[in-house]
Amino acid sequence: MLFSSLEHPETPDVRALLLRHFELMRASSPEESCHVMAPDALGQANVSLLGIRQNSKLLAVGALAKIGPQEGELKSMHTAIEARGQGLARKLLGALIEQGRSQGMARISLETGSASIFAAARGLYVSEGFSVCAPFGSYAEDPLSVFMTRLI
Repeated sequence: MLFSSLEHPETPDVRALLLRHFELMRASSPEESCHVMAPDALGQANVSLLGIRQNSKLLAVGALAKIGPQEGELKSMHTAIEARGQGLARKLLGALIEQGRSQGMARISLETGSASIFAAARGLYVSEGFSVCAPFGSYAEDPLSVFMTRLI
């Protein structure tokens, strides 16, 4: 049985998956174009970190950071390689959107890469109602970034 739950970045299996994501993102983009949050930063009060587990095994993680009174940003979406192709990212995205609604958010935005390694993620976001937008918050235009947003 699959279930989503609030997680903490210091939990060993959560930290391991977040580190895998962090290292992959750092290896996939130059430092000045890489906006991945370090695992420790995901424990901040303005961040909700969710995981998807099956029989207590962590399969995917994702975070929602509150960046304004009614706005959130998706961060650190990652599905364990051995669990890919099962629709877990879509399930996790749905849980994060519901988390945003429960916190009174009206909009969720994200930054992802423009390279082919990020094509599946961009496809997921478009299929869930996200559309390309201008940079938001402190982000600047970058040919290696794609910015997306949607109302919730």
